[in-house]
Amino acid sequence: MEWETVIGLETHAQLSTRSKMFSGAATAFGAAPNTQACAVDIALPGVLPVANRGAVERAIRFGLAVGGTIGRVSVFARKNYFYPDLPKGYQISQYEAPIVLGGAITILTSGGERTIRLTRAHLEEDAGKSLHDLAGDAHSALSHGMSGIDLNRAGTPLLEIVSEPEMSSAEEAVAYARALHSLVRWIDICDGNMQEGSFRCDANVSVRPRGEPKLGTRCELKNLNSFRFLERAIEYEVRRQIEVLEGGGRIVQETRLYDPDRDETRSLRTKEEAHDYRYFPDPDLLPLAVGEEWVDAIRARLPELPRAKRDRYQAELGLSTYDAITLTQSRELAEFFESAARSTAGFGVGAKAVANWVMGELSAKLNESGLDPSRSPVGPDELGGLLVRVHDGTISGKIAKEVFDAMWAGEGEADAIIERKGLRQISDVGALEAIVAEVLAANPRQVEDYRAGREKAFNSLVGQVMKATKGKANPAQVNELLRRKLAG
Repeated sequence: MEWETVIGLETHAQLSTRSKMFSGAATAFGAAPNTQACAVDIALPGVLPVANRGAVERAIRFGLAVGGTIGRVSVFARKNYFYPDLPKGYQISQYEAPIVLGGAITILTSGGERTIRLTRAHLEEDAGKSLHDLAGDAHSALSHGMSGIDLNRAGTPLLEIVSEPEMSSAEEAVAYARALHSLVRWIDICDGNMQEGSFRCDANVSVRPRGEPKLGTRCELKNLNSFRFLERAIEYEVRRQIEVLEGGGRIVQETRLYDPDRDETRSLRTKEEAHDYRYFPDPDLLPLAVGEEWVDAIRARLPELPRAKRDRYQAELGLSTYDAITLTQSRELAEFFESAARSTAGFGVGAKAVANWVMGELSAKLNESGLDPSRSPVGPDELGGLLVRVHDGTISGKIAKEVFDAMWAGEGEADAIIERKGLRQISDVGALEAIVAEVLAANPRQVEDYRAGREKAFNSLVGQVMKATKGKANPAQVNELLRRKLAG
């Protein structure tokens, strides 16, 4: 039997506010356990929550960016369930009336471009964190094998983004998660730090016979905090479900954890339905009213979004679809490219040449160093200055890579490095003619081969000239002089 995979993702983006969703406690990462949980976060008697305006604004910003409908009146509800690190016994979330309805995310996979619809995005608070086997931990006097609870994260504002079950492979799910990760960072609502738990995904995975309209029983894969783990967990779970069904078993709706060491998922608990949580409006919080003026003000402050920027790069700068998509993977990379392109615009350097360097040499160095473009040792103006020297013939493209490495190492700007190391390109016709004559005299075999129609011999001669000039000869002039001499 042929099987079809159906995947929907629920993504938790920690909003970049300095205080929590319903209290003034700090959200900074890395503090000692239980030093950032106030009376409101743990629901001591007599406290009252107050919604964080900054968190609401960030949710609206996201809704506008994905083309969703902003709920003019949304409601905070109590979601009741027991968990050791949820001291209230309930979580404040949104259910029937969320802040954002609908919207869409565009993804690019090996199968091409497609759009994934969003169901909703709603505001909620995070729970605390269970810490296991704390023996020897500096903050703990617990015995071996015991667990502790850190409530610093309790109350941290989250935006839960729910997709429609429209993805059909792990590749599509990862492409969607990456696009969403890029967007929340692009519009500056979440730092996207997956190692710190700022961006984490739950994947709802099911399989069904191909062509069957009814969805299969789903299993939820919880708290996947890397794109690699997301891909591997989905691939394993799909295989597991198919094996169960083909073996005559049935899939149980449950929540499962992914174990990266064993590369497998395992059961955590049976999956609850909405009615199990006994949602009801939180009596301590009024409905959240969002006026048109507030939405318009937030819309006016939105940056140019990735799709609009990609379209502009293609229409105005003549870049390919691939180049436009690559350059808009992050806002920082796009801004670096645009700054570099502006710095070279008056010198005749084309946008394509700038794009090639940003996507090539610069991105390779950034990846190697674990840096984002905003922290690059070579700024956009400095890169632009280097590309101007390639364009005006001062140095060759090959030498430019040597200069770039020196710039990255902090040896100064392009012009200073070129002068100090004597890297100027040899463009003097007389000097080049003499070197070409010497190379032809020293390589009669290659000359004969070329005149016999073997084009590879010409490339060998070009290489000999470049070697003789230590790579400083103007390649275009070398080619022209060689062709002329060989023809004569």
